[in-house]
Amino acid sequence: MSNPIYYQYMCVVCGFVYDEAKGFPEKGIPHYTLWKDVPEYWLCPDCKVGKGEFERVEPK
Repeated sequence: MSNPIYYQYMCVVCGFVYDEAKGFPEKGIPHYTLWKDVPEYWLCPDCKVGKGEFERVEPK
């Protein structure tokens, strides 16, 4: 069994990065929550834009 791959998604407006492995527990998104499972109504905590303004970031 292989380890799951978790990605990061960056807000194109302000640069905030959502990390699937870290989640965002302080806003009710547990660790290891995949981007597709983050609710559609979720907003960037820094600039308040929706999920449509995020792009997947390739690991460095």
